[in-house]
Amino acid sequence: MADETVEVVEKVNPFAAGAEAENKTRSGKGLRVKTGFTRGKGSIPIKWESFDESQPDTLPKNIQEFLDITKATDTEMLDYLIVGYNDSQYTAASDPIAEHVNLAWDKDLQTQFRLVVRNLSKAMNKSIEEAVAMVKPGVEAAFVAKAK
Repeated sequence: MADETVEVVEKVNPFAAGAEAENKTRSGKGLRVKTGFTRGKGSIPIKWESFDESQPDTLPKNIQEFLDITKATDTEMLDYLIVGYNDSQYTAASDPIAEHVNLAWDKDLQTQFRLVVRNLSKAMNKSIEEAVAMVKPGVEAAFVAKAK
């Protein structure tokens, strides 16, 4: 079988440079311009405004700040709450690591455990169960020692 060379062409979003420039003009709490592509075979470039969760200082700290930034109506706010709640519940229910988390651990330890297991699984090409078997005994031992 002959060697095939496949050229990978990276898609460039024509909105990216403009979004980056626009975001540099924005400071404080508020929305940022994001760019990406629609899903599917014939994807096209898109841009939109959203909260940048990687920049905590730009996020609203209460509902009134959220409403001031988004100008959302009561109907829109209710829709955001329902969609966000449903997404959050689905994410929690579908988490393959959830069954391995000790509910006695504080939320920070639970979050760190999930992160370590996911990263180890991905980096070492191991299953979630294999990563849990490697990590959980140490986490449990540290938790018990800390509790004493």
